[in-house]
Amino acid sequence: MTIALAASPAFDASIPTSNGYEPITALALKAAMRNFSGGVSVITAGIGDDRTGATVTSATALSVDPPTMIVNINRTSSTWPIIQRYRHFCVNVLSREHQRVAERFSGLDGAKGPARYEGADWVRLASGASALSGALAAIDCEVEEIIERHSHAIILGRVVAISAGSGEPIVYHNGRYGGLDL
Repeated sequence: MTIALAASPAFDASIPTSNGYEPITALALKAAMRNFSGGVSVITAGIGDDRTGATVTSATALSVDPPTMIVNINRTSSTWPIIQRYRHFCVNVLSREHQRVAERFSGLDGAKGPARYEGADWVRLASGASALSGALAAIDCEVEEIIERHSHAIILGRVVAISAGSGEPIVYHNGRYGGLDL
């Protein structure tokens, strides 16, 4: 398996030490975490002009019985208060063709709130959250539990609807988006 990466700003925060380990700092942990390759999803929440979302690599299934998703959201993110208010979210699993959507929801271009949805087709789901047309999967969730720890909220969402498609996933590694060649 190889990973092909698209051009985007690279990040190098290596801090060599005599024992081969880096000091335990936020910067060192972020640098280490950039070595993970992860599938990319956009978490959407809210309704109408009171909606936003975030690009994440932290969405995963917690349980299939009952069907439950888990996502970690930074509590300084604009998505956090919207999830708290509306008690719903959708995990939109992105394909390689959705790099622009991933970048837009990451906030790199300065788009906020409903402006993040511009340039793509969206449908409103049973919970009220938005699903990206053509996503590899759209997993509609109602908030079941929120665990606030340190800088993030761990959000458990009971799955209320699923739409699954097909295609090649987009991955994120070391600050860059790419695809998998399996």
